[in-house]
Amino acid sequence: MQGLISITLFVSLLLNGLTLSRQALVISPSRIRNNKDNREMQRSGATPMPSPQHNRTNDAIRALSRNITSLLENLLKNYDSNHHPGYDSGLPTIVKSNILVRSMGPFSEHRMDYSMDCYFRQSWQDRRLSFNGPIETLSLSIKMLEGIWKPDTFIYNGKKSYLHTITTPNKLLRINKDGSILYSVRLTIKAKCSMDLREFPMDHQSCPLILGSYSYDEEDLLYVWDEDQGVKFLGDVELSQFDLISSPYRNASISRKRGLYSVLQVSFNLRRKQGYFLIQVYVPCILIVVLSWVSFWLNREATSDRINLGITTVLTLSTLAMDTRTDLPKVHYATALDWFILITFGYCMASIIQFASVHYFTKIGSGENYQTQEISVLHRKLMEIKGSPSNEPVDGRIIRTDFADWEKLGAELPQMFTTPPVPPCTPSGIEEENVTAIMHEEMKLNIEISDDEDEDDGVATNSAVKIRTNRRHTDRSSRLQQLYYCLVANQSFRAKRKRRALAKGNIINSVSKIDSVSRILFPVTFSIINVIYWWGFIAQNNDFTWNKMDNSKFY
Repeated sequence: MQGLISITLFVSLLLNGLTLSRQALVISPSRIRNNKDNREMQRSGATPMPSPQHNRTNDAIRALSRNITSLLENLLKNYDSNHHPGYDSGLPTIVKSNILVRSMGPFSEHRMDYSMDCYFRQSWQDRRLSFNGPIETLSLSIKMLEGIWKPDTFIYNGKKSYLHTITTPNKLLRINKDGSILYSVRLTIKAKCSMDLREFPMDHQSCPLILGSYSYDEEDLLYVWDEDQGVKFLGDVELSQFDLISSPYRNASISRKRGLYSVLQVSFNLRRKQGYFLIQVYVPCILIVVLSWVSFWLNREATSDRINLGITTVLTLSTLAMDTRTDLPKVHYATALDWFILITFGYCMASIIQFASVHYFTKIGSGENYQTQEISVLHRKLMEIKGSPSNEPVDGRIIRTDFADWEKLGAELPQMFTTPPVPPCTPSGIEEENVTAIMHEEMKLNIEISDDEDEDDGVATNSAVKIRTNRRHTDRSSRLQQLYYCLVANQSFRAKRKRRALAKGNIINSVSKIDSVSRILFPVTFSIINVIYWWGFIAQNNDFTWNKMDNSKFY
């Protein structure tokens, strides 16, 4: 009996052990799997399974969100979005605004407008949306805007503005416990800017931006600038053609059909950069005018050279003037740039007219053989001084004469070269037939001046001067001195040049008194006009002042 009992106990213990091991086999893999998952989550940086405490926090947040949702539903339950917050009290709703400008430009003279990218913020108080709770400020979805009242702000001088909607509409809405609302949007504004281009390109422009309510007058809605913010800029504003000088703003009113409407006004004061126009227009025009003055240093017999130079400068200036007008609107008045181009165009035309005067009043002959004619006259005059016939060779083509004879001849040169040369006549009244042959031979003559001549002070000795060939004389004056004498038309230097040219059997280029005067008159007057032109625009007063609003531009 005892053996049977012990066998029964053994079997029962064996069955219990098998049951426990089977349960262990069922539970252990799950535990192992959970531990393995937790290690993998820790290794990958994933959030581990929430603890009971964390679950309690999430439950509290969900409860708070449910409370906020019910709070907002209760706020909007009896809310009337058709009336502004001060409708019941009879007071106007005050809307404080500020602008943060991200970028500006371009400014177009053709379309008379400008563009800017900005954040436009408005804040007002609506006590119907005040609440009690542990949170001071609620950041809400923009769908909330559909259920509350907001200002109907628009841009009076706007042309084509739009709201940024990528990736979602760029709007922000926040409500405080006391009912204060902040509403911010990101806008790209294109507004009208009436530009006065009379002083272009030395002009200053004021481009306004006028904001206000579309339907509420001053008795219902009052706009004011935020004293702390107003109009600010995000970093430095870089513009290609302008420098931003200032951006004053003010609160103003506009008279419309229904009465006075409150508006916000800001003026962006700009000064145009002149570097582009100096490089592309002003400097080339001045150089073209200076180039036209080169004709004053060309001899008056070079007819084709002087005419070609004058016409080339006029045509070049005309092309440059037409190019500058392509970027400007077709205004009915002349700009400052137009006046400058007209002045330079007038100087180029004056240089051509000046040569026409020189050619008509002072030039004698056709100009093709003026040197040979003058040499012939010079040879005959020398022979008359020496008492020898002009058509006979002297001492085998060697003329011995004192320097005093050349001085006497030099004193008579102006009369000789401004009167038509009259060929000598034989006693029988027949013209000299061998003039051309004699002039050809005279071109080969050259004069050797004694080394004892003092060239600097123009004093010469009485030593004999011989006519020889192939002897070259050099000037002891420096090149800079010669250039200076040439530019100022020094008469003593020119007299020495004449004497040396006569000694070599050549004639120095003839110069008209009109050319000599023009060399000084044209540069001096052009410089004076430039000083007046630039000083007039630099010294002008460009202080900004608010103008009275033209209500005729608004309805």
